[in-house]
Amino acid sequence: MTIRRKIFLFVLIFFILILKLSFLQAVEPIPPELSGIGVDEKLGNVLDLQNTFQDEKGNEVKLQNFFDGKRPVILTLVYYGCPNLCGFLLNGFVDSLRSLPWSPGKEFNIVTVSIDPSEKPELAIQKKEALLNVYQRPGADENWHFLTGKEENIHKLASQVGFKYRYDKEEKQFAHSAVIILISPEGKVTRYLYGIQFPPRDLRLALTEASQGKIGSVVDKFLLFCYHYDPKGKKYALMAMNLMKVAGIITVLALGIGLLFQLKRDRR
Repeated sequence: MTIRRKIFLFVLIFFILILKLSFLQAVEPIPPELSGIGVDEKLGNVLDLQNTFQDEKGNEVKLQNFFDGKRPVILTLVYYGCPNLCGFLLNGFVDSLRSLPWSPGKEFNIVTVSIDPSEKPELAIQKKEALLNVYQRPGADENWHFLTGKEENIHKLASQVGFKYRYDKEEKQFAHSAVIILISPEGKVTRYLYGIQFPPRDLRLALTEASQGKIGSVVDKFLLFCYHYDPKGKKYALMAMNLMKVAGIITVLALGIGLLFQLKRDRR
């Protein structure tokens, strides 16, 4: 067998193995502990703003208290005693918030809800104080709310935004996804951002989108026109078609201005 054939066979076997591994990964069943966990995106769904919870001070509040018809709301569903994912999510979220020039109470509000019905306001206020010590942004104390509630109320809210979670009795932990949810000032679900780190550009575009243009500069609205949310990549991607439209408009304007100057010069 020649060296060329050996190399060919080696490459062929290598690619066959890669294809087999890919197939096995594709058909591998979801582990039982992760069954029923994830997010069913319910874009456009309107929350029941009469749903009641307790804030970090122990007061009974309705979700309506946090929606003023002007500012969008960032919703996070976690639990305060979580030893793993929730801490990473909230810390990453704070890092992203610190990169934004916008602040809670001015451009948006934040509502964090515990999915653990056994947690009480005492634990909620501890988590709030810990995060605000890192965030250090004026207005956050009054406009970032940490809620606890009854199981049926938590489940109702989670169902309305498509957030699926489950309590693991053996591990004594909740299995859930890492996601923040953007809600319009009227209570409508507008966008989901996944992960434990959120690029400031994506967060800013999502807030501008959720506010329906009520917040954000002209540049933010222009960027929202040029970018669209890619559900596969879970991020905002440059939209070539819109960019070409903008470039075309700029070209036509430039030609029009040039023609106008030429006409004036010819008259002279």
